[in-house]
Amino acid sequence: MDTPKATKSFLTRPENFTDVSRGKPKPFTLTGAALEKARLTTATWRLEIVSDGSTQVAHPRKLEDNTAIDYATLVELGKKHGIKFLKAMQCNNIAQPLGEGLWEGVPLREVLKLAGKVNNIRRVYYWGFHNNDPAQIFQCSLCYNHVMETPPWDLPPFVAYRLNGEPISLLRGGPVRMIVPWAHGFKSVKWLQRITLTNDYKANDTYALQNNDPDSYLKTAAYLDDGPQQFKAGEPITLTGTAMVGWSGLKRVEYWLRPDTGTHGRLAEDDPAWQKAEWKPCAILPPPEHWGGSLPEGVMPKDVWGFAAATGKPKDWPLRFSIAQWTVTLERLAAGAYEFRARTIDLNGFAQPEPRPYQKSGMNLVQGKQFVVTA
Repeated sequence: MDTPKATKSFLTRPENFTDVSRGKPKPFTLTGAALEKARLTTATWRLEIVSDGSTQVAHPRKLEDNTAIDYATLVELGKKHGIKFLKAMQCNNIAQPLGEGLWEGVPLREVLKLAGKVNNIRRVYYWGFHNNDPAQIFQCSLCYNHVMETPPWDLPPFVAYRLNGEPISLLRGGPVRMIVPWAHGFKSVKWLQRITLTNDYKANDTYALQNNDPDSYLKTAAYLDDGPQQFKAGEPITLTGTAMVGWSGLKRVEYWLRPDTGTHGRLAEDDPAWQKAEWKPCAILPPPEHWGGSLPEGVMPKDVWGFAAATGKPKDWPLRFSIAQWTVTLERLAAGAYEFRARTIDLNGFAQPEPRPYQKSGMNLVQGKQFVVTA
């Protein structure tokens, strides 16, 4: 059997990510003097690391005494501690991933070390530029232990300054953005400018205050691509999609095809049909030869996390917190109307939407589409 071919770019060009930015005005619309005043150019960007008063920080990094970290210092730190890895961005309130990128930066723990010894600390708070309006602050937090110690098989949260081999654009949250690999996109705060160290035990995330889950780990789930809804009998029908590879990895993608039931594709969560469904495997595409996303053809930068240095190939595929592209070709379908659904099975054996079917922590309901085969 021939290896299925990709029908779309694996990496997303920075300008093609679905945008869910906040702010009035949105920071990426600033230009000229306003952009410089906002410290959103590589020349003017600064990062503060301060205490909220409950934590002792040996060497706070502040704007007021000109000790805040500048862009050149961050990039220089990256020469020794830099990390590159593939991560797909996904909003916990939007099903389809927003885009896939190769992110590059410095582990947050290495950046925090620039503030010296710290005592009496439990969490790390951080926020980005917010038009100097307290009402527009979008903030998140992480457990200090999780920031400072990451198992060797896992990815650390990090301070990013490149996307797909280029400086992060203002549109994508640059010049510097926090990246939290395992989480939905709201944790990866754009236009990063301030980190506050605290002994408070509570999350201060804006989303937590808006009745969302502040520890919203990415879920493994399959999503369907748009495509034709009518085909001719006797011709092969190829359907494609994307799978988000969440916290528990991805074992396989599978599909369920049945004649249309006349319910406009609706199927209640407790419908007995789920228990009788005959699921069959889809093909997961292998690592691409050409990554796309503005990278040169046939080139994948060296030292990407999860890739073998000697071969330049991924050690496992697909990678967690990235996407997988899947496809299936249906043969010899008779004329008629059909319902098609796809789901994932994670490495723990859970079928989507389990083990976390609650949509408050990420949209992962099984998607379906209807199509017609004509004689």
